[in-house]
Amino acid sequence: MTGRKSLIAALPIEGWIVLYLLLYLPNAMITKLITSTPHPGLGRPLTGLETLPASLTVSLVLTYLFIWLSGWHRDAHGVKLGGLRVPLPTRYTALSGVGTALVLFTVPMSFTIEGVSIPFMQLLMRGDILIIAPIVDLMFGRRVRWWSWTALVMVLAALALTLFDRGGLKLPPIAIATIVLYTAGYFLRLVVMNKTAKNGDPGMVRRYFVEEKLVALPLSVAALAILSATGIGGQPRELEWGFVEIWTDPALWPIFWIGLTLTAISVVAIIILLDPRENAYCVPLERAASLVAGVGAALLLAWFWGLKEPRSAELIGAGILIAAIVLLSVAPRLDVSTRRARAEAA
Repeated sequence: MTGRKSLIAALPIEGWIVLYLLLYLPNAMITKLITSTPHPGLGRPLTGLETLPASLTVSLVLTYLFIWLSGWHRDAHGVKLGGLRVPLPTRYTALSGVGTALVLFTVPMSFTIEGVSIPFMQLLMRGDILIIAPIVDLMFGRRVRWWSWTALVMVLAALALTLFDRGGLKLPPIAIATIVLYTAGYFLRLVVMNKTAKNGDPGMVRRYFVEEKLVALPLSVAALAILSATGIGGQPRELEWGFVEIWTDPALWPIFWIGLTLTAISVVAIIILLDPRENAYCVPLERAASLVAGVGAALLLAWFWGLKEPRSAELIGAGILIAAIVLLSVAPRLDVSTRRARAEAA
């Protein structure tokens, strides 16, 4: 127990943010390359719907392997079946798993909407999460400190800058529904986190991660399979290729690395989001880190692979996000030092 406890407590939240960035960079770069470089057999790049089923399936298998090999399953609730203890979610973590599956399911839906770019949809979906973070804090009586409000405004400003640079908010009804469902899933997840696990106990972090993933990953893969079978979204052939033909295709190797980094990102993200500080502190940190990693990946791909460079507004937004991360890292420590100095003086 002590060894596993020290794994989570070994780094401050800033260290986990750095690790999150380092994991997100290759994930974003490989995903962009495989969806930008023509596939030899298809004569065009793979789409997100063609890569997502395999990457989610790989992530499911690797996550379950991690849960077993790390011993995190011992912290989860469970039942005895013969001589084997099987982890099981509670009603709350199962509900959170449904919310997470809803998040994972609406992401591929956002890839299918005609006339709306994928980056634009992702921008709006991330922005909504920043709005609900302090709402959840207020629901649970958490104090939102001035640096969290300031960082929240900075991140929203960066998102607004990119939004207006892309021509404003013009969305069809299916896009609005996708964003609403995504936000509802994330809201449900944050509520359960705050009710059951956001208390600084590393054992609760491990328990929450295991129990949520037991529901979320298989449910999201099943939802994708239903999407493929029913043809909802208008792209069933792409999902069918992603479920069936990918397993004998050379593209499986880079998709494996996407699934591997996705698994590692999910572990680090839960440690960040379950930090005992307010959601208005943790969520902007995690969202800003992912956006900065995305822009950084775009720069590296432009410099070394000749892909299109980020727009000026996106680079300015990335600078604002980096400033927000610095603020959230420095301000709490300065506040502690100031209060300590005042106490000593008194």
